[in-house]
Amino acid sequence: MQVGRKGGRKRVIDSSYLVPALVVFTIACGVRARIDVYGAFVRGVREGLLALLEMAPYLCTILSATALLRETGVLRALEGLLAPAFALLGLPQEAASVVLLRPLSGSAALAAVRDVIAQCGVDSRAARLCCVISGASETVFFTGALYLGAAGVRGARHAVPAAMLAYAAGVLAAARLV
Repeated sequence: MQVGRKGGRKRVIDSSYLVPALVVFTIACGVRARIDVYGAFVRGVREGLLALLEMAPYLCTILSATALLRETGVLRALEGLLAPAFALLGLPQEAASVVLLRPLSGSAALAAVRDVIAQCGVDSRAARLCCVISGASETVFFTGALYLGAAGVRGARHAVPAAMLAYAAGVLAAARLV
């Protein structure tokens, strides 16, 4: 990263030192405040692992559902069933898998984007549309299941429909603008 000029020469800060410097600064602040830095670190790791254990079932469920959709042919059947509606909305048929997968899994949607790019070319409307949809939307069910489930939220019955409505609005806007 270039910072400025000093005596006609550019001063350069190596960004590889940023994270270690931040760690040293944090430890120094903790020591100065008389905090047991190592104990706080161990407690943080313990809480992080417990949070991971709480999230694991939700994560496995969403990933399994996504894999089942793709591997059993249900996704292809849905694409065929929804093809007339997608055509009416101005969405190319090649984009259907991305539109259907994105609310479930970001990695599955990116794999579908890769497939569309390989099939249609990088500069095709379908590829550009898939990239916009994938980059400008959220994995609604994945995020909802993971975070709401891990947080123990039970009264969020309007959160997912509202998020899906926002997702649909984004897909329609992308179809019109790309």
